[in-house]
Amino acid sequence: MNFDYLEAFMYVVRFKSFHKAADALYLSQPSITARIKGLERELDTQLFARQGRGVTLTAKGKEFIPFAEQLIRTYQQSKQKLQTKTDKRRFTIGSNMITAQYVLPDFLHYFQELEPELEFDVRCGGNEQMLEGVSRNEIDIAFVRQQGRELEKLVIEPFLDNSIVLVVHPEHEFESNVRYTAHEIAKESIVFFECGGFNWNLVQKIFEAHNVIPSIKHRVGNMEVAKSLIVHRSGIGFLPKLAVKKELDRGELRSVDVSHLMNFNQQIEGVQSLTNPLNASIKRSLIKAAELFEQKVVYQSVI
Repeated sequence: MNFDYLEAFMYVVRFKSFHKAADALYLSQPSITARIKGLERELDTQLFARQGRGVTLTAKGKEFIPFAEQLIRTYQQSKQKLQTKTDKRRFTIGSNMITAQYVLPDFLHYFQELEPELEFDVRCGGNEQMLEGVSRNEIDIAFVRQQGRELEKLVIEPFLDNSIVLVVHPEHEFESNVRYTAHEIAKESIVFFECGGFNWNLVQKIFEAHNVIPSIKHRVGNMEVAKSLIVHRSGIGFLPKLAVKKELDRGELRSVDVSHLMNFNQQIEGVQSLTNPLNASIKRSLIKAAELFEQKVVYQSVI
């Protein structure tokens, strides 16, 4: 059976749209349509029924899903086995963009030291893209923003603390251990940062709860720009802990306690498939590498 047909089928199932599936696969919609028709010819049955602009699965289409998943999984596993040129194990890590930029460069040093015989691939993208990769057993473990929900056939575990912190320039008048009110913080010039890996709404609730409007001086969608503005005394800001870890360690930024205003705890979570559980040794190494990263251990041999 043609693998391209199966891949197109599963993408249409996920997106419920030929057009969206085509975009996700970087193909034209006619190409997706042709692949689905080819699969239907091979199976001699109709898999989808059009419904307005979208499509729905027929009863036969729903029955075919587990078979398609198994065929894709078998194909991927056999392809990987045949293409492996050494006896070393291969391991695929997925990561959202914030984790890839601010965690993986140091974390992977520790992980490689703990698993020297392991060859690993790293894939980066959006949270949903990474979850999809795990679901299809193309990614062994993905590090994504805290989901706050259960996901079918996926195991989700806390990986790293990525709580939101209020950061200021080291010489700012705010003291680190003083508990400032929402009104006092709102008077400061605030660097507003928001992207897919950061939930500004959680911060906004502080000011809404105290019926105060924050003084937003800058609105930026880039983490490095946000940090630079705070370092250069253009304001204060709420940023993910891992994104400012190095600046805090070097004393270029300083955090201010705001735990009394709201629970800002959020995690980077590790997600794996129920059907593709992690090797026990690899799991221990991932946990140890995370501990070394959080403890700010200077990179050196950890064996």
